[in-house]
Parts: sequence; C-alpha cells; structure tokens
Amino acid sequence: MHAAEPKVPTLTLPADTGTPGVNAPVRRTVTVLGSGDVLIHPPLWQQAHRDAAAAGRTGYDFGPMYASVAPDTQAADLAVCEMETPLAPPQGPFVGWPDFSAPPQVLTALKRAGYDSCTTASNHSLDQGYAGLRRTLDELDAAGLKHTGSARSEREASRPLISTLPNGARVGQLAYSFNFNGHEPAAGQAWEANLIDVPAILAAAHRLKRAGADIVVLSLHWGTEYDHLATQQQLDEAHQLLASRDVDLILGDHAHVVQPAQRIHGKWVFYCMGNQISRHADPIAEGREGIMPEVTFTEVAPHRFRATAAVAITTWMQDTPALRLLDVHRVLASATATAQQRAEATAARRAITHYLDAYGALAAGLRVR
Repeated sequence: MHAAEPKVPTLTLPADTGTPGVNAPVRRTVTVLGSGDVLIHPPLWQQAHRDAAAAGRTGYDFGPMYASVAPDTQAADLAVCEMETPLAPPQGPFVGWPDFSAPPQVLTALKRAGYDSCTTASNHSLDQGYAGLRRTLDELDAAGLKHTGSARSEREASRPLISTLPNGARVGQLAYSFNFNGHEPAAGQAWEANLIDVPAILAAAHRLKRAGADIVVLSLHWGTEYDHLATQQQLDEAHQLLASRDVDLILGDHAHVVQPAQRIHGKWVFYCMGNQISRHADPIAEGREGIMPEVTFTEVAPHRFRATAAVAITTWMQDTPALRLLDVHRVLASATATAQQRAEATAARRAITHYLDAYGALAAGLRVR
C-alpha cells in the first residue's frame, strides 16, 4: 500500500458519543484510484523491447511507458489496474487481437508504478483457456499484485479480496465482465471468471462487508465499444448496485473510450475509464484518451465511509516519437513539453471533460485534472 496525504481537507465530524458539542478526532480518509484497460497490442511490446534495448538490457521494459503517471498511482492508498489480457510465459510467444497472450513483464512496470491490485474479469479473460487464466494469476502473484475477477479454483473464487491499508481501513474489491467473447469456462468450472449478474454481485458485496470491508469497490467490464454514452443496461445496473449499502464505487471498462461519470445515491460510477495503455491497429483519437478516477472516502462513523471528493486524472496515449502514457496535467505543467504535446494534451482534456459531464458529473462535484 502507499501512504499518501489526503486529497481534500480532512473533516472534523461530531463525536458519536460523549459531550454534545465536543468534536471527535479527525476521521480516517482513503483514496482509491482506478484506471482503464491495460490492453497489450504488439506495438506496445515492441516499444517495451526498444526501451529495454535503449537502456542496454534485453527483454521488455514497460517502465518508461508508465513514468508520467507513476506519481499518481504511487500517491493513492489503493491503486487498481484493469488487466484486460491474459499473460504469456516471459519468453512468449506473444499474441495480439483477437485472442491475446501478452508479455508478463508489464506487471513489473505496474508494480513499480504503484499499483496494488489488478482486476482480471474481461471479455478476454478466457482467450487462452484455463491454462492462460492460471498462468496470468500465477504471474500476478509473483509480481506482488493482488487480483480478483477470475480464479484458479472454486475455493479461490469464493475467497474475498480485502486490502488492509496502513491506517487500518479495509477495502474490498469485486470484478465482473459482461461476456468472454464466446469462450466458455471448462465444464463444471463456471467459477473461472465472473459474469455480470446483479443479484450475485449484491450478494458478494454483502459478504465482503460482513467479512470486514469498510469500502467495496466494484469493477465492471461492460457497455458498447466506442460509444461515449452508457447503455440503458449500464444505467439500470448502476442504479441497482449503488442503491445497496454494500457497494461504494463502480469503476467501468471495456468501451475503449471515456464514458460519463455520475453520482448516484451519493456514490460515484465511472461508466468507462477508456483505455490506459493500448495501440490498436487503426487507432482513433478517442481510443487514446483515458481517465484515472481518484475517489476520496472519509470516515463519517466508525467503519462507515462516504465519498467526499472525486477527481478524474486525464491521460493521453502518445504515439510518437515513442509510445507513452501521459498525465495530461503534468504535460501542460512541464516546461519541456513540445508544442505538439501541449496541443494534444489540451485537446484530450477538453474532449474528456465533455464526455465525463454528459450526466452532470461536474455539477455533482467531479473535478477534472
């Protein structure tokens, strides 16, 4: 975990017991950061190979790709990645779309950048069958990254993922996908990867709270690709899920573009965070845009937290001269940014803000950075 200064002024809240008018000690805060699809296309691992060679090493180095956003992920109390693709053995072979098998060396960069966990429920979860699923989770374990969304056994599938932060707050995580691109789990092994089912999600979230989670973060792989608006099904599911006391935040992926954020029952849903790192064969500008939502939770009663701030950190996938994931704010604040970088970053932030605000997120308190 990564200790960080609170992102908003701390709150002094009335004591739950004791003399009326006497303030209680300042309650704990927790910052949770999410991010879009880690979608490893061939140009990305080719760039990682060039970056390793430039440093005089063999293999693949994804670290330079993440350098711009690492201060963001390192500052969060809990940083969550979305590992969309199965991972190959370190020496390959590596495969791109449609049935991915990506270099596991990306995990080294994710860990060093400050990520604590990765979700593994996506439409590509079963691209390489059970063997690929198992290898992916083994490699996440070896990298020191927690995970949820797929499992190697029924027992693992039923085991809750709860992270205890340095301040003692406990954050539970869940992850589900709308489908697996026509791939199916092995017979009798439906537990391999999680499919979206609202009653099942609510039951799992309730179990997490009963197991001691103070906050439950739900990651959903859903929606329509390249559509900047949520589907009616996304809207309906978000309202059902956030009506529960057991679900505190929804982080969405899959559409490959940024979709709106919305505050429902005082909680946030980010319908799609866009891609994080990707390089489609025929890239479009919108597919290079992304956000890393950072939501601050404040303890309002013992072990009861509510969202008190939300910031959407805007990102842009630079194509040239090298593939780089850029923090837009950091680019615009840099004295060394080129004119092209500034122009691209400015356009990306303007577009992302427009997409995020389609359902009134700015008026509801979202800040875009």
